[in-house]
Amino acid sequence: MFRTLVTRSCLPRIYPRGCLHLTTLKLAEASNKDVQEKPSASLTDEVKFDYINKTGIILLNKPKALNALSLSMVQQIYPKMKEWESDGKTELVIIKSTSPKAFCAGGDIKALLSKTSDGERLRNEFFREEYKLNNLTGNYRLPYVAIINGITMGGGCGLSVHGPFRVATETTTIAMPETAIGLFPDVGGSHFLPRLPNNLGVFLGLTGYRLRGIDVLHAGIATHFVPSDRLEEVERRLIEIPKANYNSVKEVLDKSSQSAIQSQPPFSLQEQLPLINRLFSINTKDVETIFEQLKSDGSEFASKQLSTLEKMSPTSLKLTFEQLKRGQKLDLKDCLIMEYRMVQNVMNGHDFFEGVRSVLIDKDNKPQWKPNTLKGVSDKDIEAYFAKLSSSDDLRL
Repeated sequence: MFRTLVTRSCLPRIYPRGCLHLTTLKLAEASNKDVQEKPSASLTDEVKFDYINKTGIILLNKPKALNALSLSMVQQIYPKMKEWESDGKTELVIIKSTSPKAFCAGGDIKALLSKTSDGERLRNEFFREEYKLNNLTGNYRLPYVAIINGITMGGGCGLSVHGPFRVATETTTIAMPETAIGLFPDVGGSHFLPRLPNNLGVFLGLTGYRLRGIDVLHAGIATHFVPSDRLEEVERRLIEIPKANYNSVKEVLDKSSQSAIQSQPPFSLQEQLPLINRLFSINTKDVETIFEQLKSDGSEFASKQLSTLEKMSPTSLKLTFEQLKRGQKLDLKDCLIMEYRMVQNVMNGHDFFEGVRSVLIDKDNKPQWKPNTLKGVSDKDIEAYFAKLSSSDDLRL
């Protein structure tokens, strides 16, 4: 829906402005040499790992592609997180980007387009491994802090939103834009979106609306807000916690966030919340009704959202609305199992390949959806996307 490990000598490059300085890290190392883990070689530089003062650090390092999540990245992150979780000494895990521009802009979906048998195998494996990682972050036994600085969309949300601590900055941009490419908000979107207040999740999931800066906290997606020029200080405090656990990590983040929030503006959607809550209600009969309500409302905001929705894949809109309805009653594990069935069925269809072609390949932004109207997508069509896969193909978590 998305590797030479870091050495001490390259830390100034890995930690740009707003991150930990080399001198700080050396002080931390000196105070805790007995628990220091030496970096080991890896296959590529897409992901780097470091280990300081009982803290495992995951650094997403594919800046030119905005850290688009690939299968190889997932296959490195998952076992390292499992290793830290069970080694008996690691107390905290932090995931962040080496670039201030993006935490993770989504999955590397261009790699999934081949309609050959190899392409099919890659799609099966990519989503299976990605969803396993999403489930791990949501059920991790160690405190897990995601620094969602910069662009965070799709697969980037899957790496962060299910964990207990999500730190946004003024440069954070959050969105789940999948309906624009013939997909649906996966990576556990069926779990976290329906649980946002004021039906914001339905609104975000259908429209792909982008939340920026402090709005990410106001919406309930981030748990904390820290200006980017204070990330260095916050990360230092986290790493220096004598005994890191949920409460001690929360205390550090709470103190840092509370002072920062006071100078931030209110939620930019505050005035629209009653409208969003009513027009995008998860209890609405169907997507067609949402369209009708937006038309009858007639406000500038409603008209703008209607115009956006009219560009999206009709199948994706109806599929997304149904997944959110079902997801509000499921735990994360069952949501991911459901989404894996959905995504495999989507990969057998037309709109995903057409949407990616239009938005990411040819960039003509003129997708030819099939069907191209909501009326052309029946309830039976949508139900088929939720069909259980064979026992050997289903996702096992």
